[in-house]
Amino acid sequence: MSQVRTLIHNGDIVTPEGVISGGWLLLENGLIREIGSSSDPLPEGAGETVDAGGGWVLPGFIDIHVHGGYGHDFMDAGREGLDAITRFHASHGTTTMLATTVTASKEAIDGVLERVADYRSGDMPYAQLAGVHLEGPFISVKWPGAQNPAFIVPPQTAWLDDWTSRYPGLVRMQTLAPETDGALDYIRALVQHGIVAACGHTDALYAQVQAAADSGLSHAVHTFNAMRGLHHREPGTVGAVLTDERITAEVIADGHHVHAAGVRLLAQAKGDRGLVLITDAISAAGLGDGDYSLGGLDVVVRSGVARLKQGDSLAGSTLTMDAAFRFAVREAGVSVPAASRMASGNPARVLGLSGVTGELAAGKQADALLLSRELELQRVWIRGRAHG
Repeated sequence: MSQVRTLIHNGDIVTPEGVISGGWLLLENGLIREIGSSSDPLPEGAGETVDAGGGWVLPGFIDIHVHGGYGHDFMDAGREGLDAITRFHASHGTTTMLATTVTASKEAIDGVLERVADYRSGDMPYAQLAGVHLEGPFISVKWPGAQNPAFIVPPQTAWLDDWTSRYPGLVRMQTLAPETDGALDYIRALVQHGIVAACGHTDALYAQVQAAADSGLSHAVHTFNAMRGLHHREPGTVGAVLTDERITAEVIADGHHVHAAGVRLLAQAKGDRGLVLITDAISAAGLGDGDYSLGGLDVVVRSGVARLKQGDSLAGSTLTMDAAFRFAVREAGVSVPAASRMASGNPARVLGLSGVTGELAAGKQADALLLSRELELQRVWIRGRAHG
């Protein structure tokens, strides 16, 4: 697909060094060619010139925990479904994402890996799939959340060996309960394979999370949700995540999973470089209220909130990354540059992509967003190509 040269000017450019007011950004051949301030002359010969109108120019969002969208689920999506998911989330500012599984049989997980590997071998026209996030199946039976408990099993190193031998580099993250038998050895194996070990759906005590971090665990999924909470005498999983600088923390910033004050607490505890915004979106995202399924479990969406029909547990979300970004700024009081790091720079660093994307800097991939001053998404560029 041919590339274009695009100049975005008259915007507040959010860079790693700070905000360039009234600056400009030149995209060329899929990369960020140059960034300038209002005092620098505009480059000549740009193919398309976009007046940002004083809006915000941000790096594309990176969603490392998302199950699907627009009627499709990564657990069974073929190429058409993967196009639909990545197109939908791209329209809401996500330029890179991890295809996230649910707790399921090994055969079902194998199928996801095969389809995503095949999809990645071709041209990905929308949001780029950087790999797969395995959420489970090695989680706690006490905290299944919306995961199907019928498929929960202890860590199986033989499964990991099989996945990494057949699909090297495809699995980028795995969520597990670090207190389960064999979990510490499994975490060490994940690290050896370059896979991010994350805690979630866990009943781990504070000391057990600390031991897991000593073994290489470095991330926590949807913090506060489906994990042992904070108690002043037993800080639990949440206490460990809040206080251990080795662990980055996700949060579903939709106001349903975590109160705005909880998001603010996480931002204060982890700093804006230790917190990651995610959607945890399911197939219902973009479609409205109704009946859906997640991992073989029946889900009902009412007023945009997804819950299991049996048990009423929250079942993922209908959130999009642009809405999560706005919630962090408007409701949790996070600054625009800090929220940008949470939605782009931090997840890029978690996945080891910071040398490629996640920031607006010369030489990085041309993944960029234009938002109005009111934080409404206006334009999306992925590898320099305009979307929407």
